Amino acid sequence: MTYVVTVDTRIPEGTPEMDPLQRAGAVALLEDGFESVESLEGPDGVEAELLDSIVAVHPDGALLKVFVDAPALEFAEDAVQVLVDELLERSELLADWRIERCEVELHQDLAKESLDAADGPDAPPDDPAVRKARHTQHPAGDGADEGYDPDVRTKTVRNRMLELADRLHSFPAATFGVLDDEENHGDEAGGFAASPAGALLAAGALVHATIVLVAELFEDVQVLTQEDTSVAECEGPLWHLERLPDRYALRYDARFARRFLVTVIALTTRFTDGSFRRLGCVAEELALRFLLREATATLELYGLLDDDVSAALDAFADHVYEDMEHEWLYDGSMDGDDEEAAGAALGIEPVAFEEWFTPFDEGRYVHPSAADGPREAQ
Repeated sequence: MTYVVTVDTRIPEGTPEMDPLQRAGAVALLEDGFESVESLEGPDGVEAELLDSIVAVHPDGALLKVFVDAPALEFAEDAVQVLVDELLERSELLADWRIERCEVELHQDLAKESLDAADGPDAPPDDPAVRKARHTQHPAGDGADEGYDPDVRTKTVRNRMLELADRLHSFPAATFGVLDDEENHGDEAGGFAASPAGALLAAGALVHATIVLVAELFEDVQVLTQEDTSVAECEGPLWHLERLPDRYALRYDARFARRFLVTVIALTTRFTDGSFRRLGCVAEELALRFLLREATATLELYGLLDDDVSAALDAFADHVYEDMEHEWLYDGSMDGDDEEAAGAALGIEPVAFEEWFTPFDEGRYVHPSAADGPREAQ
């Protein structure tokens, strides 16, 4: 079956961040390396087929998504780790990079299929979460089963998020509810008062979520493109697009998915380069919803989502969203021909699906590749 192995690679500690030219070079080297490989060999000479790969390079390294057809999850992880090790060693420029993580991030449907196929005394645990933890690479990168410690992993993830926090250049600490010493705390601050530490962790979680969300949306685009279908009729597993409002599921095709992916990239780029001012369209409102959900889920997964961090994320959402009218799209009670009348009764002016990528006004930014225009050739 097909597995998607996520590989997190990093430049050596103490090395300056890569500039745009170096990142472009790293992309070329990694993509050329994957293109030169047709099959992978694992233990006992069993082979797996390399189907595709996605390379997302950032200043500190690269996040890789490797699609392989393999007989088992564990084999897929082992074979991909060996492959990436070899690709890094081949290049003088990447030889010092390290692999921090190499694992299959289990999608519910894929996990069930894998577990159903497992049999025999060496079969992995029935619980997908336990199965995944059993095969998660050690934080130090040595992959030793006996060395896996959830507490150490949590500390590693926390430190990584704190490192990423300063990349969210568009938002000062006040955006996350951090108050000046002279300001009152508690309810007088609207219930969002957060500590500087909580704000940093929330900011880092948003940057981390950006990397994950973009990579997984690439996979969603690929699935819809390969099946040439919509989210409503898609048979393959999707990471995120199934969480868009159900009423338009038949209209979420590959073209829509590409436009939404571009929207997410454009929005998060403005978050990190310091140029963000306001959300530009309904699609960006939905993209932010996805980003907040991904950040919250990751923090919760590693036991990092306490009241302080939750307050920081709530303050951030309250600051960036001008209103919450997009939530109306998720209200199933208003489906049908009376949507406009129902919205008017609540003081809401519904935005038609065809206008999700239309700027709210002339001063808003929407990426040219996502903005409304002539329909591309199919």
